[in-house]
Amino acid sequence: MKKRLLSVAAVAFFGMALNAQQIKFEEYDLPNGLHVILHQDNSAPVVTTGVMYHVGAKDEVKGRTGFAHFFEHLLFEGTPNIKRGEWFKIVSSNGGQNNANTTNDRTYYYETFPSNNEQLGLWMESERLRHAVINQVGVDTQREVVKEEKRLRMDNQPYGNLFSTVQKNLFTNHPYNWPTIGSMEDLNSAKLEEFQAFYKKYYVPNNATLVVAGDIKPEQTKKWIQEYYGAIPKGTIYPKNYPKDAPITQEKEVTATDPNIQLPAYIFAYRTPANKEKDAYILDMLSSYLSSGKSSVLYKKLVDQDKKALQVQAFNQGLEDYGIFAFFAIPMGQTTKQTLQTDIDAEIKKLQTTLISQEDYQKLQNQFENQFVNQNSSIQGIAASLATNHVLMGDTNLINKEIDIYRGITREDLQNAAKKYLNPNQRVVINYVPEKK
Repeated sequence: MKKRLLSVAAVAFFGMALNAQQIKFEEYDLPNGLHVILHQDNSAPVVTTGVMYHVGAKDEVKGRTGFAHFFEHLLFEGTPNIKRGEWFKIVSSNGGQNNANTTNDRTYYYETFPSNNEQLGLWMESERLRHAVINQVGVDTQREVVKEEKRLRMDNQPYGNLFSTVQKNLFTNHPYNWPTIGSMEDLNSAKLEEFQAFYKKYYVPNNATLVVAGDIKPEQTKKWIQEYYGAIPKGTIYPKNYPKDAPITQEKEVTATDPNIQLPAYIFAYRTPANKEKDAYILDMLSSYLSSGKSSVLYKKLVDQDKKALQVQAFNQGLEDYGIFAFFAIPMGQTTKQTLQTDIDAEIKKLQTTLISQEDYQKLQNQFENQFVNQNSSIQGIAASLATNHVLMGDTNLINKEIDIYRGITREDLQNAAKKYLNPNQRVVINYVPEKK
């Protein structure tokens, strides 16, 4: 009887969680073009204020890479009203936390405060947008910080430059060709006036989305937004005409070295559709089927049963203009690259010729239902999702509709995507090997 009661409780909780995922919000534009999204949730006394700028690594030019990520650091240096070194002190002393992150496609800054400090968060982000201080002291300081980050996260980390190697070889024309953090040479040679020009070009209200989520009173929030952001002048929005890459029609093989590894890794990478396309969602599901968890197809075969790989993974990286689908494997013992390639290709062939089982399909659907319940379980998560869906997907309400896209994916869709995108002539094979001493 007790067991049955627990089951019923679990079902009830799951039902509530699904219902709770209906995220209510309102959105509007200020006359200067700033897009505003408000989400009221008075269940906990916290508010997240976030601003997402539609500028990422792809908006840089060759020879000056790393600017978008550099600004993630530089714009904590201060403003005429926030002294240098004071930003983090103000946030922590008022019970808050803050951070920022950059991708190829956008840059996002946020603060989360107790709701009695909502106004402070709105003011601080308006200061960053209105008149951030960009001077030589700040540039020199943050240049060293970013270079050290690059050394720690990439250059001195085993397999640290693996993903940037994939980007470099999968994209030849499009600016997804370089890593978000940029190159040491570009960071060293960039001049102060170039950073100032980048700020003036991209940090304008009509290239920004402000999201305020949590324990708010919308009418009061709107008044503060008008007060702090309404008078910031509109900027010029430049067309995003990025060079396109021709489809890959012939397998290409390259070799890259890493001084920090002892075991090679082999990558089989495919260029796939942008993340707005339904096929991007299907490929997301395919990657989970192949390698998400110890019961997944590739892990079970290559790691668990056959002991041919120390690690194997299929991952799908959705980007605004293209996607990346790749297999990654580190061999066990004397296993050759050819063996791993043959086994991975055999699993792709199965996907192309045979529908996955109904049981595996249902397991996948359950995984994505669970992700859906979890991904917006915090105010910070909801704020980031709302901003991302507006800026990169063009539909804020995807926060409520995305699960229906996954629910609508059939076994036949998975098979057709494997047939369409995962063929040997459409890939780049990367041998990522130890550097010879």
